[in-house]
Amino acid sequence: MSERSKKIFLYICIIVPFLGYCIFYYSNMIKNAPFRFSDFESIEFSYGSPDNMLNSYNSKTQAYQFVNRRDSIIKSTLKLRKDDLLYLHRKATEYGFWNFPEDMTGKVATADTAKQVVRFFLKLNYKEKSKQVLFDSNYQGDPKLIDAAKTMVGEVQRVLDDAEDRN
Repeated sequence: MSERSKKIFLYICIIVPFLGYCIFYYSNMIKNAPFRFSDFESIEFSYGSPDNMLNSYNSKTQAYQFVNRRDSIIKSTLKLRKDDLLYLHRKATEYGFWNFPEDMTGKVATADTAKQVVRFFLKLNYKEKSKQVLFDSNYQGDPKLIDAAKTMVGEVQRVLDDAEDRN
């Protein structure tokens, strides 16, 4: 095999697939580019039973509503810091929130199982777009996707709890 054919073989086997992968990887990043923190406007989060999701938060209006241990609805205002919003935006990027399907709900067969299922709604609003996900705790799908969605919901709840403790 001549020296020139070795170089051509090297380009075809190593460099061309690497360039193809880079183009594929960065094209997905560019496609999701409208989700920049500089364009971030608000976050909406609510959870509860599928019939009535009484626990909710909206960062635009700062309205925070939750059900306490005595089944009373508590309404208050809760302001998240810019650092908290940046943290949630980065976690959404880390967990691939932009690639989640919008509907991750399971089938609720009876009223008894509906009480056991917790439904979460998470929406991130940006200037040009918004991304929302409806997620049930009994969703049967890709385990990695379920773990990422549960972790994202847990992060939002943790940030809200921390902000509530600060106030």
